[in-house]
Amino acid sequence: MNSLKEKTSQTAPMIFEQIHNGPCLSYLIGCEETGSAVVIDPEIHKIERYLALATRHGLNIQYTLDTHTHADHFSASQEIAEQLNAAVIMHRSSVAPFVDIRVDDGETIIVGKLRLVVMHTPGHTWDSICLRLEDRLLTGDTLLIGGTGRTDLPTGDPEELHDSLFNKILKLDPALLVYPAHDYRGNHYSTLGHEIANNPRLQKKERAEFVEQMRALDLDMPRHLTEALRTNRSGGKTVSQLINDASKKVSFMSMEEVNRRLNSRASGIRLLDVREREAYLAGHIPGALHIARGQLELRVNSALPDPTERIVVYCDYGKISTLAAATLRDLGYTRAIAMDGGFSAWQEAGYPQEEGDASG
Repeated sequence: MNSLKEKTSQTAPMIFEQIHNGPCLSYLIGCEETGSAVVIDPEIHKIERYLALATRHGLNIQYTLDTHTHADHFSASQEIAEQLNAAVIMHRSSVAPFVDIRVDDGETIIVGKLRLVVMHTPGHTWDSICLRLEDRLLTGDTLLIGGTGRTDLPTGDPEELHDSLFNKILKLDPALLVYPAHDYRGNHYSTLGHEIANNPRLQKKERAEFVEQMRALDLDMPRHLTEALRTNRSGGKTVSQLINDASKKVSFMSMEEVNRRLNSRASGIRLLDVREREAYLAGHIPGALHIARGQLELRVNSALPDPTERIVVYCDYGKISTLAAATLRDLGYTRAIAMDGGFSAWQEAGYPQEEGDASG
């Protein structure tokens, strides 16, 4: 709760940083004496923050660890591990293929002179774990401040959560500090004793009552549920990552420059519209060739016979065109670029457009 104060004195030489990204909480934990460190539940948008904190403290990130397979955000464990040659740690029941070290209940992760004891605490997910340090407990999404992890997502089970809470976590020292993976009320940490006394979810101590309580919850599904589970379970890329990777392969031309060139006698560019045909026929940039993105690889040789041509690709909002321009570069069209801004922005700017089929 907000009234609690962070315990600053540690018997272990520990550096402890909590990183916020909305309700998502992640942690950089390092051994001050050896410089070894682990990042717990890293989130994809905070990679630079973790690296900056590690540099500031003189830490070497040796491990990344996810307390469970997240369903509401994208894990950065794999990407950080690849950048730093670190090892990814998860519970042995995780299906993620990129995990290097699979751990189970009662095992210890050694980070310099720090010891993180693994507790297998299924319920929120079957691969959920908590991590116990000397004076604190990282609870993942098993125990939250004023709540618990939900059990209605894939591999969730309210009966297992009851066992994990009442037969494991709540039997520990009440003085332990509680640091969860999520908080929706602006809290930073709590204590186990505070949660036992005040957490409304924990007042239903009998298994049947607790299970009924969990099954009666009517919670909204996470916004990125499908994509988060897909990428976190498989190690695949998010759509944002694909677009970001593509943008690193191509350069861009502003709408103003495209319009200026269209008004000149020799534009020096070939416009390519990669939207669906119905959208193209309803309105497009004058003179633009049309190849729908889904047909690009199949039609490109006949439609664009000159690989040295300077091709400016556009779509509705500038995302699909970035992917298409990167694909063209991969195919050998080394002067393919994307328009900075899509056709929607082109229309809003009042630039010229035409209807019908101008692609021949």
